[in-house]
Amino acid sequence: MRRSIVCLAFARIPVRETGNRAPRCGRLEGRMQDSARTLPAIFVGGLLVGVLDLTYAILVYSPRKPILIPQTIASGILGNRAYDGGAQTAVLGVVLHFFIAFGASTVYYLISRKLLFLIRHSILSGLIYGGLVYLFMHLIVLPLSAAPHGPMPFIYQACEFVEHWFCVGLPIALSVRRYSR
Repeated sequence: MRRSIVCLAFARIPVRETGNRAPRCGRLEGRMQDSARTLPAIFVGGLLVGVLDLTYAILVYSPRKPILIPQTIASGILGNRAYDGGAQTAVLGVVLHFFIAFGASTVYYLISRKLLFLIRHSILSGLIYGGLVYLFMHLIVLPLSAAPHGPMPFIYQACEFVEHWFCVGLPIALSVRRYSR
């Protein structure tokens, strides 16, 4: 028996009979499930990236004085004054770092809604996305920021590029894939 009901916004959507249970809206149900998984996909990916990337930066660049890493992140807004701000600017740097991580996760999630390749081939897509995030940060964000600029040895650039594959792109892609099922 073919029936339809009026679901949100008065749209007529075909209904599947489900036995004793209430009828379910076909397309709308899929959208509601999708939106229920949006937040976990973005949150888990962003959280993993924030922790992994910050840990990498501290271990590689400043293991003896870890407060310098979040202060350096805060210097993107505050310039050299960030190094005089103590714990306050370090907290600002951590907040900014996670804001960027959740932003990268959100962008990947939104693009994956249109390009299903990103979900089906999440490992390759994640590695590529990590490289793209690195390039975006180093070619656009950092030059526009107030952070002190200086030459960086090639070995650090290469290691950081590879780190973005595994600690930025891959966790985001795998999180989005996990919550897209």
